[in-house]
Amino acid sequence: MTDVYIPYSTQDIDDDDIAAVTEVLKSRFVTQGPAIERFEKAIVDYCQVPHAVAVSSGTAGIHIALAALEVDRDSLVWTSPITFVGTANAARMLGAGVSFIDIDKATGNIDTAALAEKLDAARRDNILPDVLVVVHFAGRACDMETIHSMCRQHNIAIIEDAAHALGSQYDDSTNVGHSHFCDASVFSFHPVKAITTGEGGMVTTRRADLAKRLRRLRSHGVSRNREDFIAPAQSTDEHGDWYYEQLELGYNYRITDIQAALGASQMTRLDDFIKARRALAERYSHLLDGLPLHLPPPSAHSAWHLYILRLAECARLSRRALFDALRAANIGVNVHYIPVHLQPYYRDLGFEPGDYPESEAYYAGAVTVPLYPKLTEDQQNSVVAVIRQALA
Repeated sequence: MTDVYIPYSTQDIDDDDIAAVTEVLKSRFVTQGPAIERFEKAIVDYCQVPHAVAVSSGTAGIHIALAALEVDRDSLVWTSPITFVGTANAARMLGAGVSFIDIDKATGNIDTAALAEKLDAARRDNILPDVLVVVHFAGRACDMETIHSMCRQHNIAIIEDAAHALGSQYDDSTNVGHSHFCDASVFSFHPVKAITTGEGGMVTTRRADLAKRLRRLRSHGVSRNREDFIAPAQSTDEHGDWYYEQLELGYNYRITDIQAALGASQMTRLDDFIKARRALAERYSHLLDGLPLHLPPPSAHSAWHLYILRLAECARLSRRALFDALRAANIGVNVHYIPVHLQPYYRDLGFEPGDYPESEAYYAGAVTVPLYPKLTEDQQNSVVAVIRQALA
């Protein structure tokens, strides 16, 4: 047992982060102020994308991205079963139907062969989806060039759930969030993510029309821009700068300047965070080599948000036994994720065990071990030692 609890992940806050937040707390604006634009610009510059819209969470970002693409009760959205429930829930909150594409068990990402097969069947049955939400699972980008090519043939919009993937790259070496393979990319800044704002998210897009709609939807559907107003000009001319119009039903999904200041400060260390994660992931793969485990494939482009190992078929203990051994040793391992279609809410919609066998097999053997920039080699050695002892 380790003397100090080792979580599966945790935030990394330094004095510069605290100073950035303190500066906002002493300023005129703690929300709806200039820190938000500075944070958005930091993401724009990093991802080399024209537009970034800060929101209150990654789920909020997916929700308004779907809404901006006109998803409603008549729409169908596809996504991966191996994700947090928020990905699919965002579509359900708009009343849309949801279905899933099985995964490549080696990476946890959508299997492009399974996607091609499902698209062919959907075309024959005339039930093609309106939107595909791909999930860059554990920080490894999906094969977006292939996925984009498939969807373009059927006029299917694409949203990238990049909650795990800030700091990762596509196969063409551009940063995830560049959004050249999709309509929008969505990041999360929960404390276990690459950077944190406590809670928060960001939507990036290359589409000016979509960015404008996203900004309106995050703030109640309200606009203060005269060119957007529906009322006759002579009517609005009677009003001063206080005048605004609600043009659609929107949401209160704004982020605060306090959070944005933390996020902008964290962005200055993002490359260091990712470098540390990649080094630790490579070291895990070296230390765990030869054990009855399926390890994640090597990747120089992954942000390595998670390091997930899976028990091999020849292993002599169960996933539960390995999980319990690590927890008993004061190591806060976790499991990512229970397949969404197995949740009671989705079972009530008609999904059943066996619908997505690769996702279910992946889940059955998966354990997420600690990985975060401040994880020391001694702590990592302790994690590996408990795994070796449990598998002996």
